[in-house]
Amino acid sequence: MSDAMDHEKKDDELPQGLQLMPMDEQFRNDPYAILKGLRERAPVHHDQQLGRYVCTRHDDVREVLRDKGFFTDPRKANPGSFSREVLIHTLGADGEPSMLFMDEPEHRRIRGLVSAPFKRPAVEKWRPHIRGIVRRVLDAIERPEFDLIGAFAGPVPTVVIAQMLGIDPDRHDQFKRWSDLVVQIGFNPFPSPAQKSAGDEATEALHGLFMAEIQARGDQPGDDLLGALIRSEASGDKLSSQEIVLQCLLLLVAGNVTTTDLIGNAVKALLDHPRELAKLRDNPALIENTVEEALRYDSPVISSGRIPDRDIELSGCPIPKRESVNVSLAGANRDPAVYPNPDSFDISREDTHHQAFGGGRHLCLGAHLARVEAQEAILALLDRYPVLRHSAKGFVYHSIPSFRGMSEFWVATTR
Repeated sequence: MSDAMDHEKKDDELPQGLQLMPMDEQFRNDPYAILKGLRERAPVHHDQQLGRYVCTRHDDVREVLRDKGFFTDPRKANPGSFSREVLIHTLGADGEPSMLFMDEPEHRRIRGLVSAPFKRPAVEKWRPHIRGIVRRVLDAIERPEFDLIGAFAGPVPTVVIAQMLGIDPDRHDQFKRWSDLVVQIGFNPFPSPAQKSAGDEATEALHGLFMAEIQARGDQPGDDLLGALIRSEASGDKLSSQEIVLQCLLLLVAGNVTTTDLIGNAVKALLDHPRELAKLRDNPALIENTVEEALRYDSPVISSGRIPDRDIELSGCPIPKRESVNVSLAGANRDPAVYPNPDSFDISREDTHHQAFGGGRHLCLGAHLARVEAQEAILALLDRYPVLRHSAKGFVYHSIPSFRGMSEFWVATTR
């Protein structure tokens, strides 16, 4: 029997389609058991229902993410494949990709123009502002039992982005409502009609807000993030107003939900592991390692995708040119071939490298901003509440494709 036929035989016995996405209740609540089964039985699994190849081994995922020849633009995938039939619906109304789905040379051009405000030195200058935002959000929490997502992990990234962009503080609540609605459709290829309608209206409203802000600033763009995007220039090239708006929208969609999920997942991991929580309380200097371990242990982004520019083979499985390759970041981050005791949460782990931010030229642009927000949020939360525990009201995982996080996470505290 050929390798291809052997793989197809194994694949017929394994989860397919939506069983490998958060819309499925079992996968949503515990993807790691399912991904472990795939990694052991079919590390490159042909998901025939959705037309994609799912990779769960660390080294395969790393290889795919760093291959400079692979595409990300779903329009370049074969008809019938996941990228061409499903991911293409995440493109904008005009069918043009955001930077996340751009290929070279346009990706290099846009990233070069927008990257400066997200580099470590620029983000570190914002740390005191982020610390202040976190404290103000905590000050607004009045009850000893509260939803950590709704009251804390959700507002913090939205207010940080709003302030970084220079949005009028009086519009922050409105800005958050619109941002939340845009997230519902930003990376969701299966939105309900109500989600689609509300998300489209919010996108239009935010587009109008950003365009009006750009025009109002004229030749005085300001010292905030929006001003930096307006001023950005490389080799005589500048961003158009439309390109600036698209990057702001991408920042909202890609940055807000992932940072919210990172904070929520990290706090849950700490509450689930009292010894690790005690270690962090005793030694706050472990916060950087804590966030990296949380990113590995329960990644807020669980999958990404590429489209090979040629016929390839991964772990003995042939993959034809321009088929969809889905790389499981969550699977890679729990690979026992790389991480000792991968299913344990250990904030003292020496090797904290992970695939949570992707890799290669599409490595997450806002990675350090997310790290700083999570570090400041977790430390301030634990400082404010010497006692913090799970509430009997529990938690609910959301079902946004490619993301892992909670829509509700109730905690109880004694001040």
